Amino acid sequence: MSPVGSDEEDLTRKQRREQARADRRAMEEAAAAGAARRTRLTQLGIVVAVVVVAVVVILIATGGGKSKTPPVVGSSGATSTQKKVAALLGGIPQSGNTLGSPTAPVTLQYFGDLECPICQKFTLGALPTVIQKWVRTGKLRIEYRSLETATREPETFKLQQVAAYAAGKQNKAWYFIETFYHEQGEEDTGYVTEKYIQGIASQVPGLNLATWSADRGDAALANQIVTDAQAANNNGFTGTPSFLIGHSGGAMSKLEYTSGPEDPAFVNEAVEKLLKA
Repeated sequence: MSPVGSDEEDLTRKQRREQARADRRAMEEAAAAGAARRTRLTQLGIVVAVVVVAVVVILIATGGGKSKTPPVVGSSGATSTQKKVAALLGGIPQSGNTLGSPTAPVTLQYFGDLECPICQKFTLGALPTVIQKWVRTGKLRIEYRSLETATREPETFKLQQVAAYAAGKQNKAWYFIETFYHEQGEEDTGYVTEKYIQGIASQVPGLNLATWSADRGDAALANQIVTDAQAANNNGFTGTPSFLIGHSGGAMSKLEYTSGPEDPAFVNEAVEKLLKA
């Protein structure tokens, strides 16, 4: 029979061995769990990478939404835009940034940003009806005025707006404006470049590009942008499109749309009211 002290010492050694085995098992299990997690994360990373690549491929294939340069002159896209704009504006007098007869009894001032998608909705949705019903019949003239909202870079805003006003020196500003809105790119994508501006101008029928290029350096056009901004500020305008309407040469009042910028009803009602008055 072993002494009591020897038995207790053997028991202690056994407990230590069992504890050591338990510790090793715990470490092995933890290592295995960590390896499994790393495997899952690696697999997840591969899946995410595949999805990202697929999205990039789709964007490249589709041209990234609306962000694109204007169609080449003579292409089907450019020809389609030119036909639409010509049908809308052909035969209507233009002077600078104004569309319509100089003797029209009612004037609508349209404050817009050429990159503003809501302005595009108004221009492509409501404006054709307004032009056909009131401008073409000599009852309404529309002045396009600039207000920077959607365009993020002031220099880009100046670039595109001066280009439109320069076309206005040949009485073709509205051709430039309408073409721009028809081929407007996706907001915040930086699509407006010198090449884009040149592409828009090249689609304006009868525009002398050499004269237009020289006119873009006219300081009066840049000053007009400042004047437009002051007028917008004086009327409390902070967004686009914004409107003023009134008898030509008289006081102007704010005009707001209620059912959406695509619906011409708000302009029609205001013009009818002023003509009756």
